[in-house]
Amino acid sequence: MGLTESNTERAYAFARERYAEHGIDTDEALAKLDVVPISIQCWQGDDVLGFESADASLTGGIQTTGNYPGRARNAVELRADLDVAISMIPGASRVNLHAIYLEADKPVGRDKIEPRHFQRWIEWAKQSNLGLDFNPTCFSHPKSAQGLTLSHPDKEIRKFWIDHCIASRHVSEYMGEQLENPVVMDIWVPDGYKDTPAERLEPRKRLMSSLDAIMSAISSKHHKVAVEGKLFGIGAESCTVGSNEFYMAYAATRHTLLCLDAGHFHPTENVADKISTSLCFLDEILLHVSRPVRWDSDHVVLFDDATIAIAQEIVRSNGLKKVNIGLDYFDASINRVAAWIIGTRNFRKALLFAMLEPRHELNKAEARFDYTSRLALMEEAKSLPWTAVWEYYCTTKDIPPGIEWLKTVQKYEADVLSSRG
Repeated sequence: MGLTESNTERAYAFARERYAEHGIDTDEALAKLDVVPISIQCWQGDDVLGFESADASLTGGIQTTGNYPGRARNAVELRADLDVAISMIPGASRVNLHAIYLEADKPVGRDKIEPRHFQRWIEWAKQSNLGLDFNPTCFSHPKSAQGLTLSHPDKEIRKFWIDHCIASRHVSEYMGEQLENPVVMDIWVPDGYKDTPAERLEPRKRLMSSLDAIMSAISSKHHKVAVEGKLFGIGAESCTVGSNEFYMAYAATRHTLLCLDAGHFHPTENVADKISTSLCFLDEILLHVSRPVRWDSDHVVLFDDATIAIAQEIVRSNGLKKVNIGLDYFDASINRVAAWIIGTRNFRKALLFAMLEPRHELNKAEARFDYTSRLALMEEAKSLPWTAVWEYYCTTKDIPPGIEWLKTVQKYEADVLSSRG
């Protein structure tokens, strides 16, 4: 059983006093936390299959594992699932869509998608007070079968994907205008080679040229464009055309956003460290929070050291308004609605934990080269009563602070998800 409301308030009063001793205003921290939007990836709900056709399958180095019952089979079901998840997640939310989540009466080529194919998503977002984000889908298509899209040597195939990304920009611009809330449109392509390529320069030049054509196509008053790199993927083990180095340089010279996906680097790399590095050269970045295990396997985000470090780097860099936060994982081995709730709540917990760090004391210690005090303060911060602040925050939003949310999901599974076959 969770704490009663009176006990929650008493625990919070104690926590507020403890944090005040370190110069931290918990009320102020919660006010800031509540308005930080986290973009929830729609593709967790249907295993990244989308609604283009009934026989959709994944390609482009993307895989889901598991066959847990209850996968959303259409946009109505997916939105219903998201409604349940978001009702258990405190704070501002956005929903991230891929182009394959369109709603159309007949098949539509990806280079022909229009804003009207996403009108129901827009209306739902308005009613639910949600922001939307968007992605062109440059995988799982006959024209991506060779593992190349925007860097393909065939000019016509490149044009198809350029046109798809331009069409996606029009959709994003319309969404942002309708919602009066800018959309972040992220471009990721699976382009690469399984074995050692004969050359790497020309494919990268083709990718650069394709991106330039996409960027110059329309203005972006109501949306922002990000480009996302990757270390490698299945089918692209020996060369990924759009590497992180490529996109870092591209974003810096083209004045666009860089997407840092936590699963797209070597396991020994510190993704958190890349945030402040990027902000030295870029006004804004996009962050995809994931949990890679062995490779970019997109496990549900945990409240672990890596996640906390990412949140701390955002807060320490004063990046809450410069870092667009989104999630990117898809686990078909567990209840998909629960996967959304667990991962999103964990990252908001990590943000709260970071906001409650005694930054003023830490900065003072560092400024006088007192690294002993700095380390001691960092370690003591882990024992401060941040969980009491989290419990109080959830109750003020009428959301279960503890595991009680699982009962709602279990009932939804029994009443709704189990009937989907």
